[in-house]
Amino acid sequence: MTGATERIAAILHDAAETHHIVYHIVDGADPDWASWYADWLIALSALTDVLGTRPVRSELVWLLVEADKRYTAEQPDQPWETVYAQRLLSHFTTPAAGSA
Repeated sequence: MTGATERIAAILHDAAETHHIVYHIVDGADPDWASWYADWLIALSALTDVLGTRPVRSELVWLLVEADKRYTAEQPDQPWETVYAQRLLSHFTTPAAGSA
């Protein structure tokens, strides 16, 4: 695991802890969790510094939902934070197709 992956995984863990505190009255239940995470990650975390870019909120929501669906389906041995971190890092550090 790279340093950037570890940092993003730690940021995601912090987001999860914060989300659980905010939603403690419903034991963390939040059907729109990805929107909350995206807002928090962009506005209140070091994610943008680690990625070197400020993600568009809707794109980050989409990536979080996609990562969650993939993680649930594949059930890898790694913690969710690590798998999601790898996905975010891969997506935001890979040059877009067709860019020069």
